[in-house]
Amino acid sequence: MAAIFEFFVRPLDGITVVALEQAVAAPFATRQLADLGARVIKIERPGTGDFARDYDQTVNGLSSHFVWLNRSKESLTLDIKHSKAQEILGRLIARSDVFIQNLAPGAARRLGLAAEALLPKYPRLIVCDISGYGDAGPYAHKKAYDLLVQSEAGVLSVTGPPETPSKVGISIADIATGVYAYSGVLTALYQRGKTGKGGRVEVTLFEALGEWMGYPLYYTRFGGNAPPRTGPDHATIVPYGRFATGDGRSVMLGLQNEREWAVFCDKVLGQAALAGDLRYDSNSKRNARRAEVVALIEKAFSALTAEQVVARLDAAGIANARINTSEEVWDHPQFKARRRWREMGSPAGPLPVLLPPATHDGFEARIGAVPAVGEHTEGILGELGFGATDIAELRAVSAI
Repeated sequence: MAAIFEFFVRPLDGITVVALEQAVAAPFATRQLADLGARVIKIERPGTGDFARDYDQTVNGLSSHFVWLNRSKESLTLDIKHSKAQEILGRLIARSDVFIQNLAPGAARRLGLAAEALLPKYPRLIVCDISGYGDAGPYAHKKAYDLLVQSEAGVLSVTGPPETPSKVGISIADIATGVYAYSGVLTALYQRGKTGKGGRVEVTLFEALGEWMGYPLYYTRFGGNAPPRTGPDHATIVPYGRFATGDGRSVMLGLQNEREWAVFCDKVLGQAALAGDLRYDSNSKRNARRAEVVALIEKAFSALTAEQVVARLDAAGIANARINTSEEVWDHPQFKARRRWREMGSPAGPLPVLLPPATHDGFEARIGAVPAVGEHTEGILGELGFGATDIAELRAVSAI
């Protein structure tokens, strides 16, 4: 009986998070907290809600971004600029463990929701502030959207084909920031367990991508030149990337060391002597002669289909992959074999959803419904001591 009970106990059960959030970065952080059992109360604009709800209507009328980022949350509509909002927020935050926000630069301070205003009143509170560039420095005032931060942090300069910088196809600035905000809040909760005190966690999109740019930054600073843009191929490891096969298709493959290069030459290319060729016997030499190496490989592959190349690579223990579309990833046999798909509720009905990537043996992540705008407003206000008449008055003045 104890084992069954333990399965339903999640690490953040009993933790309440108030999220004044929008778009991607903060919602991604709080969704992961909700996955671990935290109660996440999402504050949205009355009527319209988080503007990410209107990015598209592809998921049975719902936004794909919103469905991805907002399961297992409760939606409270509140006009945070209304005179009645401070009382509601005060009662709500007083009962909470974490307050997280990613408003425009300076907005939290103007609303009295900055850490220096909240922590003296609520010393056990953890305040997580997410912004583009932080609250100090020459860029503190700048708005920051994912693509713009990718550009500012140099990601575009190392992404894409040689002729043009390119953005990454997913919102990596927001995702990186959300992951660091999530881990930062977990760290702060752990620290509070030791000290009894909360504190501030600050995460910026620019600094998150600065961390992720570590390799090209070091390579450029100490190597004298930035890694070249090489499209789908690795900038400095050869062979590592896309190679054409005889049936007009391509395969991705990658080598990590000289032992693998020798195996690749022998078992895949059928040219064991090539491993000892002094022109290609180290990665730095192969990188300097990239075009020659690619030509050698594609000549050998020209007599084979993609399936035959993959079979050789697998037999030789050489890493490889298909160049999948989003639809192919959705139907990927690995997800099915590992039973990663679950079902969640939404205003549009049941929807499939992947489990979070971290799997625990003592519990499964919570997969709650995606909320409708303001779906939980009356219930939450009732918990805070507002009666039916109070709630009706708040609606009448458009405070909620």
